[in-house]
Amino acid sequence: MESPCCEEAALTSPEAKGPKVPPSHPPRTPPPQKKPVEPPRPQPATKSADEMPVRSQLRMVVRNRRTAAHPFRADEWAPAKAVRQVLGTVRGWGYPDLDEDDLERVVRVLVTAAVEDGGKRLSVHLGDQDHKVLVAVLSHTTGAPDQAVLGTVATLATVDSVGTDTGEDGRRMWAVLDAEPRRRPVRGTAAVRGEAPS
Repeated sequence: MESPCCEEAALTSPEAKGPKVPPSHPPRTPPPQKKPVEPPRPQPATKSADEMPVRSQLRMVVRNRRTAAHPFRADEWAPAKAVRQVLGTVRGWGYPDLDEDDLERVVRVLVTAAVEDGGKRLSVHLGDQDHKVLVAVLSHTTGAPDQAVLGTVATLATVDSVGTDTGEDGRRMWAVLDAEPRRRPVRGTAAVRGEAPS
């Protein structure tokens, strides 16, 4: 009989193990990805020039002119504050023939409409070019277009054009005033040619 220590040595030697047999369980797999792979995003279909949508309204663009911006909280005092600041700014631009009553009315009507849109803030933007003054009011919230507001502003004598649209910054309303309105001739003051004074 062999001693137990020799038997143990015979079992632990490499020759005693025999041929290598593959394990009976599958190898360990890596854990799944934390975020699934995103499928490819669909590409937008290209449209021909015939299929491009046509905007029904013009967009306001202000370039190459003096500008000023006045932000306000949309509250009951905003129209009076806006009138005061706008008149100060436009007076600084030096337009002695500008009808300040029309400018005040435009600012008051547009700012009141912006306050009624229900946002928390609004801003009044001014610009001038070629003796025209642009007054644009942004409500910074989407409001229903009110054509009565534009109609009120359009009836003023020195207002050349008005408009409104809605963009990512909310509803925009604007008016362009003529800073040098054309004088209407007064009837009956022109002398008739060929008559001698009596």
